[in-house]
Amino acid sequence: MEFGNPIFNIAIFLAFVVVTLAVVIRVSKQNVTAGDFYHGGRAFSGRQNGIAIAGDYLSAASFLGIVGAVALYGYDGLLYSVGFLVAWLVALLLVAEPLRNTAKYTMADVLSFRMRQRPVRTAAATSTLAVTFFYLLAQMAGAGALVSLLIGIEGRVGQSIVIAVVGVVMIAYVLIGGMKGTTWVQIIKAVLLVTAVGVATVWILALNGFNLSEVLGRAVAEHPDGATILEPMHQYGSSGATKLGFVSLAIALVFGAAGLPHVLMRFYTVPTAKEARRSVVWAIGLIGFFYLCTMVLGFAAAYMVGVDVIGTLPGGSNSAAPALAYALGGTVLMGIISAVAFATILAVVAGLTITASFAHDIYNGVIKEGSATSAQEVRVARRTAVVIGGVSIIGGILAAEQNVAFLVSLAFAVAASANLPSILYSLYWKRFNTRGSLWSIYGGLGSALILITFSPVVSGAETAMIPGADFAWFPLTNPAIISVPLGFFLGWLGSVTSSEHDELKQAEMEVRSMTGAGAEKATQPH
Repeated sequence: MEFGNPIFNIAIFLAFVVVTLAVVIRVSKQNVTAGDFYHGGRAFSGRQNGIAIAGDYLSAASFLGIVGAVALYGYDGLLYSVGFLVAWLVALLLVAEPLRNTAKYTMADVLSFRMRQRPVRTAAATSTLAVTFFYLLAQMAGAGALVSLLIGIEGRVGQSIVIAVVGVVMIAYVLIGGMKGTTWVQIIKAVLLVTAVGVATVWILALNGFNLSEVLGRAVAEHPDGATILEPMHQYGSSGATKLGFVSLAIALVFGAAGLPHVLMRFYTVPTAKEARRSVVWAIGLIGFFYLCTMVLGFAAAYMVGVDVIGTLPGGSNSAAPALAYALGGTVLMGIISAVAFATILAVVAGLTITASFAHDIYNGVIKEGSATSAQEVRVARRTAVVIGGVSIIGGILAAEQNVAFLVSLAFAVAASANLPSILYSLYWKRFNTRGSLWSIYGGLGSALILITFSPVVSGAETAMIPGADFAWFPLTNPAIISVPLGFFLGWLGSVTSSEHDELKQAEMEVRSMTGAGAEKATQPH
């Protein structure tokens, strides 16, 4: 199947880059302090921040991956949507408001508030770097994997060039605009993506008399597996191990999102805790609408493109959404969808999170022990953006042929295992202390990495990253069912075996996290 005119696709993408860069350059003039660079001076409303969160969250994996999963597996493909969406309830009810009230710029600010600064900041920064780097690496690798489909460039060299271009653009956004610039990029991206998906969904429903049952019926009629695609566990119900693996994946998805550092960093960009809650409500609304649309698009792709045809296209199931766009509206719609999908790969806030973690947590918090000036911190952050961008480009090129889903699942699993237990304990458990935090972070991080390394995702399976090797002894493809409870357990065990407890600091953090009193004083730059 031909996918329209590559020149047209590239032109739309370049137009997106030019417009957003112009916005970034304009708002960059307002970046003066570290606070401006990291949280945009807390100048964004809940609605603006919620749209930006949706832009962060709705990546190429969400758009292309879920549509493809629904087209191939029906009901089971929607389970990803449910997991991603429910995760925001965890963020709304447990994390958003107290995190906004307590933190300064990063997750490490929360964890180190009533504990020993140097070891906890180092641990939190290590976990943040691990999660965010793999998330960023997945996006960069995804850029190379989708190139042959979206803009017609084939071969490893061509993919490497595109990965480098994406990396350079990402560095420019972070370097020039900071959080203000990247937030406006995500707002523009989210509006384009949700609009494009919404228009395509209404188009499909209009062709079927606005009758969803008609769409499902045609998908069942054309799908090789027939009506079973409307039943649960079509993909995961083949054995006890796959069922248990699905539970593990669900745990990672539901709890991992509330521990993703680049998502948590979004809560610091609003002026009040009320706006933080409002941000999550807006994000839930947009993300929920988006995932409802992917259901329609996925089932439509099953009959308009065909499961057999999808399997033969470049990118496999990732090709379902672009192929459907071409079947619906030809070159123009295909070009728009291609450019929007490609734009979602620009994980600019992921890159910003890494720079903030290193410059604020490592450089200022550990090396300088909090004595660095605002100007010094921003200067280190900008230099870090260049270094991290270069490393990400190299990593994305090396991982271009690897399993991108593995890299994403690793980020979610580590976030749920290492970050979330420490965040919740810090906010809600008076007894939590430095030892508990260190054991929880390092234990959750280490166990997740070890179990994934020795799982069928890496070796011992046809779809493994190293198909010719077999050193897998952990049977599940996601470690969350073990590593997440282990992270919580180690946090508890470390705390109860240590006598450390700062009653005054704990009381101050409790009051601040629940009421916001004193939070603004803590957020002032050096």
